[in-house]
Amino acid sequence: MARIRPARTMRNPNSQAWARYSLKKPRKNYIRALPHTSLLIFNMGVKKDTYDLELKLTTEQPIQLRSNSLEAARLVANKYLENNIAQDYMFKVLVYPHNVIREHKMATGAGADRISQGMSLSFGRPVSLAARLRRNQPVFMVKTNSANRDVAVTALRRAMAKLSGTYKIKAS
Repeated sequence: MARIRPARTMRNPNSQAWARYSLKKPRKNYIRALPHTSLLIFNMGVKKDTYDLELKLTTEQPIQLRSNSLEAARLVANKYLENNIAQDYMFKVLVYPHNVIREHKMATGAGADRISQGMSLSFGRPVSLAARLRRNQPVFMVKTNSANRDVAVTALRRAMAKLSGTYKIKAS
């Protein structure tokens, strides 16, 4: 079974963004069919007006994050919050993966030179979706009460471990 490439191969947003997918003008599409996104749920917890603490996980450099890494970080943080302060938090994903990542799959191993086409038509096929983030852009937001500050910070730290790059937790 083929594995996905490591995040280091596509985390720098220095390449051209290929996000053109239109239902109204399908002939102008760069992409025939969009790959599915792993990230489907964006709002978790209970929405209340009484929360007095808001924590945001923000990036420290421009970065590109795949939808599966965002989903893994969301799952870890939400599970920790649910187990420790159930019904007393609101957790929100603030980014959406729009950018289409392309990959030119090459045959490797014995006799690969006879099978593969080399770099001809090397534009690649759509493999996954990614969110392109600027410096100091928030990724996740947790709203809760001040008494639950330590739990919310731990949840965001656990989410940070699932994402490539460096992050900072900002409170307001």
